[in-house]
Amino acid sequence: MIHNVIIIGAGPAGYTAAIYAARANLAPLMFEGPQPGGQLMITTDVENYPGFPDAMTGPELMQRFRAQAARFGTELISDLIKKVDFSRRPFRVWDSRDQLHEANAIIVATGASAMWLGLESEARMSGRGVSACATCDGFFFRGKEVAVVGGGDTAMEEATYLAQMCAKVTVIHRRDSLRASKIMQQRAFDHPKIEFLWNTVVEEVVGTDLVTGLKLRNLQTDEPSELPVQGLFVAIGHKPATGIFEGQLALDAAGYVIVTPGNTRTSVEGVFAAGDVADSIYRQAVTAAGTGCMAAIDAERWLATHVHAAHAGAGSQVS
Repeated sequence: MIHNVIIIGAGPAGYTAAIYAARANLAPLMFEGPQPGGQLMITTDVENYPGFPDAMTGPELMQRFRAQAARFGTELISDLIKKVDFSRRPFRVWDSRDQLHEANAIIVATGASAMWLGLESEARMSGRGVSACATCDGFFFRGKEVAVVGGGDTAMEEATYLAQMCAKVTVIHRRDSLRASKIMQQRAFDHPKIEFLWNTVVEEVVGTDLVTGLKLRNLQTDEPSELPVQGLFVAIGHKPATGIFEGQLALDAAGYVIVTPGNTRTSVEGVFAAGDVADSIYRQAVTAAGTGCMAAIDAERWLATHVHAAHAGAGSQVS
């Protein structure tokens, strides 16, 4: 059977694409991957998604997305895609059991994941004061003291954003200079609420129910220290889940799928990308959902022009 569209990945982008594709009678097949729901599955309270005035957990919000996609007829498969072939149409993908699936269009929505420090205490306190998204969680730290780990543009953006609402922001960087662009550096240096700890690493996040501080170590002197904070924001980068697309789609230097500005078309005609897998800037559930909608509409229009019309002219129909 050749499907109209296969959606790879299940977060806000993938589920939204499924909802729109299913409502367009495309009967989408979705592979939900190793973590259905994406990064929101490790998010506690979501307060900034429009239409939900009361906070809800990330998993609860994603369950609603999933139920809506299923309601309109999306075929959901709790498996991952481990190999793809976009060199010819119909496109071919293989699941973890080496079973082949074919489709005339593909929507890539595999997302991206935050890079972490790798500490046991960091993982344990995730959602209890440890975060990788100031825009998502900064609101919860109004008037409190927090730390940001990192030295690039992302870290400076997080620090300056948090400084608007927090009492104090301490940037912790393992080197003695920043990698961030000069303008972002200067913006952080000039802010009265932002301080810097150089040549320093976090060795432990302190706290039981909520973060109360950090155990640090100076890399030059080897001296330990403690920093009392109520929040830790890890801003050392994100990694898009694009390993299986290397050599198949055009990726940028950081591994994100390159799409045509203003739409979701990739370097391969008939393959579309939505959500954080193609977005290194915003990384929000609402923007991911928006591009998921775009990808489904782009795929529907492409299929109508390039596939359905051709089959109708030949007296056959796509199954």
